[in-house]
Amino acid sequence: MTRVGKTDVLITGLAVLSAFGRGPGALAAGLDAGRPAFAPVTRFDVSGRRVGVAATLPGSPDLDDELWWLVDEACDEAKLGTADRAGSPLFLAVHGDPRLARASAADRPRHGGSAFAADLAEHTGLSRLHTPRAYTSACVAASTAIADAAGAIARGEAGRIVVAGGYLVEPDQFALFDAGRALAADGQVRPFSAHRRGLLLGDGAGAVVLESTAAAAERGVEPLARLAGWGRAGDAHHPCQPHPEGRGLARAVADALRRGGIGPADVGYVNAHGSGTAQSDAAETLALRTAFGEHAATVPVSSTKALHGQALEASGILELAVALHALRGGRLPVNAGYLEPDPACALDLVLGERRPAFPQYVLSLNAAFGGSNTALLLGAVS
Repeated sequence: MTRVGKTDVLITGLAVLSAFGRGPGALAAGLDAGRPAFAPVTRFDVSGRRVGVAATLPGSPDLDDELWWLVDEACDEAKLGTADRAGSPLFLAVHGDPRLARASAADRPRHGGSAFAADLAEHTGLSRLHTPRAYTSACVAASTAIADAAGAIARGEAGRIVVAGGYLVEPDQFALFDAGRALAADGQVRPFSAHRRGLLLGDGAGAVVLESTAAAAERGVEPLARLAGWGRAGDAHHPCQPHPEGRGLARAVADALRRGGIGPADVGYVNAHGSGTAQSDAAETLALRTAFGEHAATVPVSSTKALHGQALEASGILELAVALHALRGGRLPVNAGYLEPDPACALDLVLGERRPAFPQYVLSLNAAFGGSNTALLLGAVS
């Protein structure tokens, strides 16, 4: 195991929600079973849509309520008391208050991302001295917030930051993705597979407590993992399509490894962005080949979006929980939905069933429209 050092950024609390249920245990059980959570949408009317499938919790959960619960759970796991919470800033990744789209013009400022973040901070007892940050940068919103928080802690600008993010499948974004023909018409996400047809949306939300070694030591809390490295880079290529060679994502991976002080051979698993779209998966494969060199052929890779769906702004925090499960659970999640090899996606994919492993480092990758790319490197602790 890697020894915790004085400059480490630690994960001391984590709470998560997915279509498999509430809590890390429900997520772990869903990943281990390897059965996709996709089913017909009943939360709203999809009768006029091309695709009517998503990965959702039963009923119509409220994003406010879920985020309040998740932040409380993560803070409780990190053993944060009232005073600890009051000194902890909030970084929130969210598309916006779900009520925003239908608010009147005069009422819209009360439902923007910043107002939503401020309301969440107030209800959960987080810092009022630090203005909460709202991140709305699509599928890299949560991972960008995590990287920014880690950077602030590593530079000594903060001892602790709580990062939260959430997306619950709703009619507006569903309609946009359906109209853009981005949703998989066959009702399955097939990352890196031949005949992949696109993505499917899924519920996702979570909260994570990041802090310095000194801040965690004050309370005697045992870290779940180290956030050993992080990287962010842009493609500057196209509003929607990734760079065909995955250049931005390759730089993000290289930066994460450099910050972590490790080489490609030290990475034991990659939780890929793996959206299940033709161009994105091929570009991500080339990014891994560029960043990992010869080791790209041997590092285990899977995209769990084939199981829990695409959680948009919450993807980075949901998949951080997936990466933590891979790091601590002794088993790597399967790359579900696979049909047959695509020569453009020649990787060591975890196929058929979960794979036993005890990696010391795992990577979680995310990409978004606009050419944004992030890489988060988790390291085990003794």
